[in-house]
Amino acid sequence: MTQDHPPVLFVGAGPGDPELITVKGQKALARADLVIYAGSLVPEAVLQWTPASARILNSAGMTLAEIVTEMENAWLEGQQVVRLHTGDPSLYGAIFEQMAELNRQSIPYRVVPGVTAAFAAAAAMGIEYTLPEISQTLIITRMEGRTPVPQREALASLASHKATMAIYLSIGLIDKVVSVLQTAYGPTAACAVVYRASQPEEKIVFTTLDRLEEEVSRAGIRKQAVIIVGRVLDVSLESLQHKSKLYDAGFAHGYRAGDPGDPE
Repeated sequence: MTQDHPPVLFVGAGPGDPELITVKGQKALARADLVIYAGSLVPEAVLQWTPASARILNSAGMTLAEIVTEMENAWLEGQQVVRLHTGDPSLYGAIFEQMAELNRQSIPYRVVPGVTAAFAAAAAMGIEYTLPEISQTLIITRMEGRTPVPQREALASLASHKATMAIYLSIGLIDKVVSVLQTAYGPTAACAVVYRASQPEEKIVFTTLDRLEEEVSRAGIRKQAVIIVGRVLDVSLESLQHKSKLYDAGFAHGYRAGDPGDPE
């Protein structure tokens, strides 16, 4: 009876700009009968891609059981269900527990990835997270708050690598974040905070760790922000010294021969 029913779609809404949802995500919304969206984070502007006939629910005040029940009932009626999460669903999206419940009910589902806030922040700042000989590692993490973090993934442990870091869901703990980061990177290390990257309210704060808490307070940023730290923020367009081998005229690879004088 339910063999031809479409799978539930978990869709990444992107960082907020409605045009930064993927084409696949936009098409999913365009044929949705039920959309359950994370209203505390997903701007309503993203819902412009849904048809007027779609039923739209804000999950901000719903429990897991209520969300799953709505998805199950709509699916049993043969409706296209879209569960719309902010950014990319695989990052702090709490989708696995929803998948587990759907799996118990033998309800099929698929995931449509999205653009996460860290990448929208990099675009807004005009930076590259992985500069040759500066940093080749990006760590995405969060500070421990009400949601615990495994001890081996404590911010202090990760910061000790001094890689580029994008810290989510931690702006409310900025004092603790600053204390940890200063120990690893030093008080004058460059850092940035991007609030609501890609959205009309976007704010970017460039500063140093010893001034970060003060600057964030002055900007009135209390939520929905990504903290960025790492040596890539020290490199300007004018001061760039180390360049990628990918486009180096003397570097041969499978698509291009090197300079005639290149020993390889």
